Amino acid sequence: MVRPELPESAETFVAMLRGINVGGKHILPMEDLVAMFRNAGGSDARAYIQSGNVVFRASPRAARRVPALVEVAIANQYGFPARVVLRTATELDALATRNPFVQADSDIGKLHVAFLADLPRQELVAALDPNRSAPDEFAVRGREIYLRLPNGVARTKLTNQYFDTMLSTTSTVRNWRTVLKLLELAKA
Repeated sequence: MVRPELPESAETFVAMLRGINVGGKHILPMEDLVAMFRNAGGSDARAYIQSGNVVFRASPRAARRVPALVEVAIANQYGFPARVVLRTATELDALATRNPFVQADSDIGKLHVAFLADLPRQELVAALDPNRSAPDEFAVRGREIYLRLPNGVARTKLTNQYFDTMLSTTSTVRNWRTVLKLLELAKA
C-alpha cells in the first residue's frame, strides 16, 4: 500500500467520540471508524481501545473538516449520532501538565478528563455547583474539565448530561490512563 504524501504542515490530532460502544449500544467497529477517518482526510489513522479514540495526521485545515465528515458517515452508515471532539497533540500535551489533581500520591484511577467540544462561557462555568457530588471535585480549564472521582465514575453526579446542559456544549470523558496513552500515541 502506498501512503499518500502529507503536506509539511501536517500535525497529529486526537479524536474522541462520544457515546459509542458503551453498554452494548451504538456499536461501531474500530476498523470502520478508522476507515471513516481516512476517507475524511486523516492519514495514519489508528484507533485506541473500543471507546472511540482515533489518532491521525492531517493539515490543520483538513483536520477542521474531519469531525463533521466522520459524524455524517457514522449517521449514514450506522444510523446514530456520534459527536467527535478533537484536540491537537500539542493541546493534549499541555492539558496533561495542567491537571490540578495529579499529585505524587494520587490514585490516578480516580482521575478523569471531560473534553468539551466548545469553550464554555465564563458565566456558565461560574454557575456550576462545586458541591453537586461531594466528595467528587472538578476544575474547568479551557475546553477541559478535570475530575477527581473518589467513588468512581459510575457513582458521580458530575455526568456528561450535567456538564452538557450547564455549559451548552458536548463533553466526552476519558480516564487519566487513557489520556496519557493517547498522548503517548500522539507523540509516537
